[in-house]
Amino acid sequence: MAGSHVGIVWNPSKTSKEELEAAWDEAAAGHDDVRVSWFETSEDDPGRRATQQALDAGAEVVLAAGGDGTVRAVAEHLADTGADAALGIVPLGTGNLLARNLEVPLGDLSGAFARALGDGATSLDVGWAEVTLATGVERHAFVVMAGFGIDAHMISETDDDLKDKAGWLAYVESLGRAFSASEVIELRISIDDAEPTTEQAHTLIVGNCGTLQGGVTLLPDAQPDDGELDALILSADGVPGWMDTLKNMVWDNGLKRMLGSSDQAESCESATHRRLTSLAVDLSEPRLVEVDGDELGEATRLVVTVQPGAITVR
Repeated sequence: MAGSHVGIVWNPSKTSKEELEAAWDEAAAGHDDVRVSWFETSEDDPGRRATQQALDAGAEVVLAAGGDGTVRAVAEHLADTGADAALGIVPLGTGNLLARNLEVPLGDLSGAFARALGDGATSLDVGWAEVTLATGVERHAFVVMAGFGIDAHMISETDDDLKDKAGWLAYVESLGRAFSASEVIELRISIDDAEPTTEQAHTLIVGNCGTLQGGVTLLPDAQPDDGELDALILSADGVPGWMDTLKNMVWDNGLKRMLGSSDQAESCESATHRRLTSLAVDLSEPRLVEVDGDELGEATRLVVTVQPGAITVR
């Protein structure tokens, strides 16, 4: 990365600039020809404006130093504008979902900076979610997952104080409440512009990456650079269905994988996996929709597309 200009978009609610500067100085030792500029996010703008400021300053790499919201905002702006600058990640949040999926060092600021300063780079697809809310239609990017049901309710039901103290374990605590809040409704779904079909489900997750906190893998076949998205539709109803789903999510695609088992996950009757490049779904009742952990509100329609190879990640 010789002679590069790095723009660091950082979230002041996650850390201090002094802490980031100390980690940067440690990682950048020996990179005297790399120039760095700093751009602070704000409460009303988690990173798009700061990313543009970094681009205007000539940054060739934009590092997102913050949580999932900051990473998503920076990636969204880079993809939306078609900027040539690469993305780097300095994870400072609770979830750090993209960082986990790309194996960026967690809890190691200088290690994350060092990775961004290295020679390795990979292509990253970006998903786009067009959401119909009571207030109108909004369009948002996601780099990990978007959808409604268990994942959205887990986020909205998770206690912020517990999340600060217990990290990803706070999401497990909220899982039971998420189950009770997820009722089966009718969906009209069209995949890759095919004729719509009717499904009964409580959860729809469309992802570019598949792993959540704690090693739980909702989308085991998802790859962030294959030009496709993976979808999971859950229709569990009643105690037996929920127990089957819970086993599949937490054991088969979670703890078993963490323990190094190579056994194939057992099939789950209430779970359907699809691969796609576009999806449109009409909901018979409004449901809370999220993108990469950010709540968007209750929606009655969701249209998802993929932008293959939208950005480069260092």
